[in-house]
Amino acid sequence: MNVDVTPLPGIGVRKEFALANGRRIGVLTYRDGRLELIVSKTDDPDACLASAVLTAEEAGALANLLGAPQLIAQLTDEHRDMPGINTRQLPIKTNAPFDGRTLGDTAMRSRTGVSVVAVMRAGQVQASPSPDFTLTAGDLLVAVGTSEGLDHALRILQNG
Repeated sequence: MNVDVTPLPGIGVRKEFALANGRRIGVLTYRDGRLELIVSKTDDPDACLASAVLTAEEAGALANLLGAPQLIAQLTDEHRDMPGINTRQLPIKTNAPFDGRTLGDTAMRSRTGVSVVAVMRAGQVQASPSPDFTLTAGDLLVAVGTSEGLDHALRILQNG
């Protein structure tokens, strides 16, 4: 998929791509750091149908919503021929027991047999996080294991 990048002198940069229906969707990144999600009209790609200004936190949450399912789908497809192995995303919520603590503090692998293979944070993927990786509210842990192990891992992240 081609992403068009258009410098907007004095304003910032517009990055967008065409959807299958001809409409364009993109992001304006202003010089002052503001982000705006934009959707063009079908009949006029230069006219905006809708827009939403996003804070950095909101942009990160949206990126996680869009990126994590793709990563999960890819891992699920790769484990298709391995009965009993599942992939799931596990959230770190605000004020959760491990918000601000390290992955190693969870003892996830030894307690559940589950492996955390990636962490999605603000739209960025941290592959194979080490035990000293600090977890933060809003993170989505991508974990691989049995259904029972993943259920147990979720309870650990929620309750400690």
